[in-house]
Amino acid sequence: MKFYSFQIVIEKEPEDEGYLAYSPTLPGCFSNGRTVEEAKRNIREAIELHLSALLERAAPVPQNDRLVHVEELTVGIP
Repeated sequence: MKFYSFQIVIEKEPEDEGYLAYSPTLPGCFSNGRTVEEAKRNIREAIELHLSALLERAAPVPQNDRLVHVEELTVGIP
C-alpha cells in the first residue's frame, strides 16, 4: 500500500450551516459536511476516489505542489 499526504482546507459555508473542504493540491476535488468532522471524513473519501481515478489512468499524483499556511493574525487599529 502506498500512502499520500495532502493538505486540506476547511471553510465555513457563507450561506448555510455547513463546511466546505478541499485540497489545494488537487484542483476540482472538494466535499462538504454539516460539521468540521463530517467535512473531514467526506474530503478523505473524495480524495481517495480522486486518487483512484488518477491511478487508473496512470496519471501522476501531485504531492506538495502548493503549500498552504493558515494562521490567525490580530491587528489593532487606533
